Amino acid sequence: MCYTIPAIVEGVHKGKATISYFGERKEAICEFVHLSPGDYVYAQGGYVVEKISPVQAQKTLKAWKDVFFELRKIDAVSAALDSSDISSNRILQGILERARKNIIPSKEEALYLLNLEDAQSRLLVRRSANYLRQQYHNNSCCVHGILEISNICARDCGYCGISSSSGAVRYRMSLDEIIAAAGEAINKFGFKSLVLQSGEECGYSLDELVNIVASIKKKFPVLIFISFGEIGIKGLKQLYAAGSRGLLLRFETSNPALYKKLHPGCNLDSRLDHLRAAYEMGYLIITGGLIGLPGATKEDLVNDIILTSSLHAEMFSFGPFLPHPSTLLAAFPAPAEQDVLGVLSLARLMCAEKAKILVTTAYETLSSSARQNGLIAGGNSIMVNVTPLKYRSLYNIYPHRAHEDETLAQQVRQALAMLKSLGRGPTDLGSN
Repeated sequence: MCYTIPAIVEGVHKGKATISYFGERKEAICEFVHLSPGDYVYAQGGYVVEKISPVQAQKTLKAWKDVFFELRKIDAVSAALDSSDISSNRILQGILERARKNIIPSKEEALYLLNLEDAQSRLLVRRSANYLRQQYHNNSCCVHGILEISNICARDCGYCGISSSSGAVRYRMSLDEIIAAAGEAINKFGFKSLVLQSGEECGYSLDELVNIVASIKKKFPVLIFISFGEIGIKGLKQLYAAGSRGLLLRFETSNPALYKKLHPGCNLDSRLDHLRAAYEMGYLIITGGLIGLPGATKEDLVNDIILTSSLHAEMFSFGPFLPHPSTLLAAFPAPAEQDVLGVLSLARLMCAEKAKILVTTAYETLSSSARQNGLIAGGNSIMVNVTPLKYRSLYNIYPHRAHEDETLAQQVRQALAMLKSLGRGPTDLGSN
């Protein structure tokens, strides 16, 4: 998980494979695997991660075939718009009609949508976002695993429970522990994509981080995202060479003054330079910001979405600010769930065709129905925490994180049951 459906290779040209499953054709980079037409593969994020035997592929495809089309039918019906999805508000109706034709809302229109107050109008925005999600991405839902290898951090961010001044109990997983956790997720539960996450200056040297990535790639067929903070251009290059192909690095706010206030000794330009350099190197980008961050305005949120798109994000990651008692922002409230859904929906309306939109663990912590609500408001990605239970509660970036006491088996069962109920297929073959 992302659980992928095996695809057959139809052709290979200049390092890219044309692959198909159940009649759908996509392209995937095949730098890690030598392929020929007729081979079967698993692909993630636009990369072939594993070649599998025809016997294994046919067995999986047979098991998926009827389920695949049934799930698509369920999703298509639930996402369809009808005569009730019309607003008497002419301004709102005009914005949504244009968005459904992939005409991106202007900044003024986006701000108008975020400022809607009546429940029916907000619901119509979410319905329109879900319609666009289904039109451009069908029922595919990306399910990444996330492995939090260390909570050591040199930064003192004003909202984070593992900041350098927070007093958090620190941990640092050994290489053997990391390999064991990754192996369980990949071999036992079928994950094909993992995010390796830590604080910044996380207790490992750059050489150790490179060795961690290289060791996982040597042992397992998996797409690796790194999330170690700002590790420098040299670090990005070395970790890419070791086999990482994605970067999760949120900028949290596009407001430079607010960023500087909440991140002592740091500046927004440095963060954005890292993201732009990573994209130029070939990294898939996951980025975004905090919703409800004290001091941020609705206009800042619109700018956050625009900035995320300009950074060529493969996935948008927008989650709610959750106050931690050990931080400077402890006394501020979390945002309302409707405000979180408003941002997710707006992100889909503004980036309908390209973006995967994540339902974050922070949102799941805010609301027990976050996954369902987020996925029918334009979202099409979730994460499952594969960190060993003995460490998971120590990655205390905000209190009482969702899933911090659940086994991996429990999380996978819940995720698959939830996706099935919505007609979503936990699949990801990357971009067309």
